Amino acid sequence: MEVNTAIKIRRSIREYQDKPISKEILEQLIDAARFAPTARNIQPWEFVIITKEETLKKLAELADNGRFIAQAKACIAIFCQDTKYYLEDGCAATQNILLMAVSLGLGSCWVAGDKKPYCLAVANLLGVPAELKLVSLIALGYPAPNHGFKIAPKRDLKELIHWEKF
Repeated sequence: MEVNTAIKIRRSIREYQDKPISKEILEQLIDAARFAPTARNIQPWEFVIITKEETLKKLAELADNGRFIAQAKACIAIFCQDTKYYLEDGCAATQNILLMAVSLGLGSCWVAGDKKPYCLAVANLLGVPAELKLVSLIALGYPAPNHGFKIAPKRDLKELIHWEKF
C-alpha cells in the first residue's frame, strides 16, 4: 500500500474480529515506530506489547476513553524517557505505528496517555520504570465487518492553506 493511501484511509477502529495478530506483524509495527523522527536522535521510546486478554481488560478499565481495548487483540503502550521533546517523539512513533497498521490490514485506535490520571497505574500494571512517561496506548485488531477503512470527510484543502500570511 502506498503511504498516501494509508494516510487517507487510516481511521480509528474500535471493533475487532476475534483473530490474533502474529508476533511478526507486531514486531513490524515497532520496527516502523523506531524510524520515527526524534529530536537530536535521542530515540527516547520504549514499547510494551500486550496480547494477554486479562491484561487488555485491565488496561481498558484504567483508560477511561479506551474501554474498547478489552476487545482488542493487542495493545502497544508507548513510553518515553522524560526528555525535552518526549511528547513529540512519542507521538511521531505512534503515528508510524498507526500508518503501518493500516498498511498491514489492521485496525487501530490511539488512546491518549500523556498527563492522564491513569498513567501511573498503567506503568505499574506493565512493570514500567517510574521515570518513563506514558505517551499513548494503541489498540489493535483486524477490523470487525462493516468497520473497515475508508476516507473520512475532511475540510477542503483550500480552507486550510494560508500562503505567506494567515
